Amino acid sequence: MALTYIAIATVTVGSGGAANIEFTSIPGTYTDLLLKISARNTGNASGQHVTFNSNSSSYAAKRLIANNGSTVTTHSGGTASLFALAVDSRATASAFGNAEVYIPNYASSNNKAASLDSVNEENGNTYAYDEISGGSWSNTAAITTVTLTPEAGNYAQYTTATLYGIKNTV
Repeated sequence: MALTYIAIATVTVGSGGAANIEFTSIPGTYTDLLLKISARNTGNASGQHVTFNSNSSSYAAKRLIANNGSTVTTHSGGTASLFALAVDSRATASAFGNAEVYIPNYASSNNKAASLDSVNEENGNTYAYDEISGGSWSNTAAITTVTLTPEAGNYAQYTTATLYGIKNTV
């Protein structure tokens, strides 16, 4: 089975930054969604929150984080969002973190699942993070809006996010 990726929308943050990035009116015509992000925050926290349909409840995730060779596993239940890495203001100038969020069966009437993979390299390679996580949103509504919000500050200029719709073809 071949997969067809179709870019639904791309957002590039302009000068002055942005408090969030939002994809709205997502059509239900695809089987899955894929979100690719290159992000930098203006605050001193290296993360970003991912929410669906402007809902800030009923998320859970299991995260595996590698930080300069150390590994940490965390679990969160009943949280307000899913979480992915983003470079923060303490990082080397012009550095950006990369993240990918895969959301299968986003339009189904079942609870939603997501996998997240993100990496950061900050302060001239002084430290690096790699995170993979699996998350869920306990809600049966089709996902029609995806919102990204930095953990601190705003998104810096040139932060980019592209949302793809994926169709399974035979």
